Amino acid sequence: MNAPQDRLAILDAHMMTTYARSPVVFVRGSGCTLWDDQGNPYLDLVAGIATCSLGHAHPVIVEALAEQSKRLIHLSNLYYSEPQAALAAWLTAHSAGDRAFFCNSGAEANEGALKLVRKYSHRIDGHKTPMVITAEQSFHGRTLATVTATGQTKYQQGFDPLMPGFEHVSLNDCAALSERVAAIAASPSARLAAIMLEPVQGEGGVTPASKDFLSCARRLCDQHDALLVFDEIQCGMGRTGSLWAYEQLGVEPDIFTSAKGLGGGVPVAALLAKEHCSIFGPGDHGSTFGGNPLACHVALAVCQVIGSAQFLTAVTERGNELRAGLLDLCRQFPALYSGVRGKGLLLGVTIRDDVPVTSKEVVQAAFRERLLVIGAGPKVIRIVPPLIISSMDIQDALARLSAASAALSATTT
Repeated sequence: MNAPQDRLAILDAHMMTTYARSPVVFVRGSGCTLWDDQGNPYLDLVAGIATCSLGHAHPVIVEALAEQSKRLIHLSNLYYSEPQAALAAWLTAHSAGDRAFFCNSGAEANEGALKLVRKYSHRIDGHKTPMVITAEQSFHGRTLATVTATGQTKYQQGFDPLMPGFEHVSLNDCAALSERVAAIAASPSARLAAIMLEPVQGEGGVTPASKDFLSCARRLCDQHDALLVFDEIQCGMGRTGSLWAYEQLGVEPDIFTSAKGLGGGVPVAALLAKEHCSIFGPGDHGSTFGGNPLACHVALAVCQVIGSAQFLTAVTERGNELRAGLLDLCRQFPALYSGVRGKGLLLGVTIRDDVPVTSKEVVQAAFRERLLVIGAGPKVIRIVPPLIISSMDIQDALARLSAASAALSATTT
């Protein structure tokens, strides 16, 4: 067997350098713990970036994978399958959506949503350019359409020309949103097709959208026969303490997307729409692997665990416990941290703007304590553990993050 450094060199020699990887090879996991190839355990508060919702090697997922793999793994969408029908029925019964489309990733789900938005808009007025408004600091994916929808220029650099038909406004600024909608309405060549928002921005800094802002977006969409789209790729599937983040905000979307935690680590994503805007016909959209029996069977098993009231109550309780501990951390290191934001088990610790410390440095310091966290921009540490995290794991994580913060503070003062 190659030495660890040899394996890292082989990987770097043959993979495109699209990721800044930490120098570790993980070989197995259980619950909230990952082990590297040297047998060292790490406490995982990244969860595949909010994806391993039930942690690692959860028996429900292991059993569902084994069970379905013995029957049928893949089937063309030219035919019906029981797992796909069951998952679609569950999702529509437990959400504002009436119809589902399955694909493989969040970017694909958002791409499908944008195609659906454009088709709907062209049915109303095919002579005008459909415009989609999204929020600054949003993140919607890395395809050409979704990276254009993303309100962060750092993800768009080098990929010009970007897709036309997108504009961005400040999150939680109702006046700016209303002004932008009015400008589009006054244009002879454009019309508002949709407003697309994350109920809680993840990649952009773990920033919740306010109820007033989402209500404003809903009202404007209704006034202009446009569609309200929620990107729940990261904040959905129980992560905020309710099955869908929008349920806590009193605003229903016309379209919303789900991925990441939906499959608990198995690639699966869903685009859900209300009946009035579910206008795709045969040939309008598709996915070779989307909705395959294996992914759908696992996703349904995950949904049935996360969807229980008892499970969601536990997420809320653990989220409150983690938030309280992180606030204590901020009080312990007031020269380093300025606050905590987010909902449930999607939390961000903000680093003071006036200190020369970045989220990357905190992530690296935590890594040295064998604690995995992730950044959300240059000044926010994102904490998105498996939803099954225990109180003991939380206390362990807080102790390690405190040790990392102490070591970092000692080197910067």
